Amino acid sequence: MTENLWGIDLGGTKAEGAILKSAQDPQVLFRDRLPTESHLGYDHIIDQIKKVVDKMEAFAGYRPEKLGIATPGTRDPGTGLMKNCNTTALNGMPLKTDLEKVLGMKVYMANDANCFALAEANMGIVKDKVPNAKVVFGVIMGTGVGGGVVVDGKVINGLQGIGGEWGHNFLDDSGDLCYCGKKGCVEQVLCGPALQRYYESLSGQHKSMKEIYELYKAGVDPYAKQTIERLIHFFGLALSVVVNILDPDAIVIGGGVGNIDIIYTEGPKSLANYIFNNKLDTPILKPKLGDSAGVFGAAFLVA
Repeated sequence: MTENLWGIDLGGTKAEGAILKSAQDPQVLFRDRLPTESHLGYDHIIDQIKKVVDKMEAFAGYRPEKLGIATPGTRDPGTGLMKNCNTTALNGMPLKTDLEKVLGMKVYMANDANCFALAEANMGIVKDKVPNAKVVFGVIMGTGVGGGVVVDGKVINGLQGIGGEWGHNFLDDSGDLCYCGKKGCVEQVLCGPALQRYYESLSGQHKSMKEIYELYKAGVDPYAKQTIERLIHFFGLALSVVVNILDPDAIVIGGGVGNIDIIYTEGPKSLANYIFNNKLDTPILKPKLGDSAGVFGAAFLVA
């Protein structure tokens, strides 16, 4: 029997499981979720993942040899311990080892940004628009900023498990101090909360990014105009480093800030100003899979 692709997306609020028919035919056969309830601690998170896997097994009638998991942080390849997780109960814990023991399965792990990129490359917008893409860079711009690199359909985790983490490159002194220990990194300039703080520093008013963008489009708020122009300027400058190093066949943008349409029209013009080339051929793509990308990408880890 040919095993299907099983994946789990482990987030701060939910642990979601999905079964895809195969890498060549990624039909969704099963999808369900349980609350992570991470406030109840590490052992409880493990138990919730086990419950999701048990539901998957009950549906499929078998338990496969391997499982992919998208995590809200990174497993350090040297120590085997989790790090950089916003679900803080996972930090410093041997999640892969413990899950393999509890589940009796080989576990493959990558962070959520890598799984986003993997899903969009293999069954999402990149597959549709750039079907022969060899190198794909996936961007997450939301509450934080992250990235993932996919080459020939495989995630590049890197020696230290930080492949694709462009969100913590230095970008500009105007960015705030970041939890990573640096000031002015990409995340502290381009994430949604940073842009909202910038708008508030100009206007004295707190507004969501959606509200700021609506004011920008209406042309009635000079502070909204400055905020969106800041986004576009630094979007191009920050991504130029990635393009100059990787020269990807496609870049796909995820996260809440990625819903701002002007990124796909004015963003490439900004990027073209900063790359080491006389023009920009790299397509900047809006994702297709929405919040499904994490769990589908996790499933593709075992392909």
